[in-house]
Amino acid sequence: MRRLVLPVYVITLRDLKKFFRQRSRLIGMIARPLTWLLIIGTGLNQIIKGSLGVTYIQFILPGILGMTILFSAIFSSISIVWDREFGFMKEILVTPVSRISIAFGKMVSGTLISTVQGLIIMVAAPFIGIRFTIAEVFSLIVFIMVVSMCISAIGVFIASLIKSFESFNIIMNFIVMPMFFLSGAMYPISILPRVMRYFMYLNPLTYGIDSFKHIMFAGLTSFRSDISMLNDIVLMISFTIVSIVLAAVAFNRQHNE
Repeated sequence: MRRLVLPVYVITLRDLKKFFRQRSRLIGMIARPLTWLLIIGTGLNQIIKGSLGVTYIQFILPGILGMTILFSAIFSSISIVWDREFGFMKEILVTPVSRISIAFGKMVSGTLISTVQGLIIMVAAPFIGIRFTIAEVFSLIVFIMVVSMCISAIGVFIASLIKSFESFNIIMNFIVMPMFFLSGAMYPISILPRVMRYFMYLNPLTYGIDSFKHIMFAGLTSFRSDISMLNDIVLMISFTIVSIVLAAVAFNRQHNE
């Protein structure tokens, strides 16, 4: 057990220290979603009124939270490729450490980093008219961690499939951005064509963002979510388990070849 847990602890601690020492990374990860919230949210807030049950800037806050988790978790996991080619991962792979432990270490660190950044973004909620009870804050933290773990596992799975860091642009253009825009972050799922809705239902981020909406707008009878909370919970847990298994198997297979 110690042989499995210790590498997870070491990798997680290393990534957390690295994250908090890189202030530019922290600032950048926070500045991007706040920019979207202030510029896009404020701009479209003047155009889209009354049809959502909440103001548009309030409507996109769960999506902005999802975007923060998505970018943070994916980039934390994708750093495996960089470490594998130039640094820490290259050294640890020659040791008798379980490859699955390495994958889990990256998942755990990505989850914690994404959770921290997500909670920082939530500080903006009271300034746009969203208030939380203690129970809602606790629920939000739990769901943020679940979504972060799921996306981090997807990131590890992706990292196990790419051979070099030059594939970064492909990941951004064909995986990360489509996941964000096909998640209901910027617009309700119900208004989209049926074909697009099918793609959105296959996106784990969709259920994470929808669960955030349920929690943030729990006291608003005027707001109707696209998916039931029960479906969000069941599907998010299912996606998370499947993602973790796929990531562990793919990572283990690649580095044992």
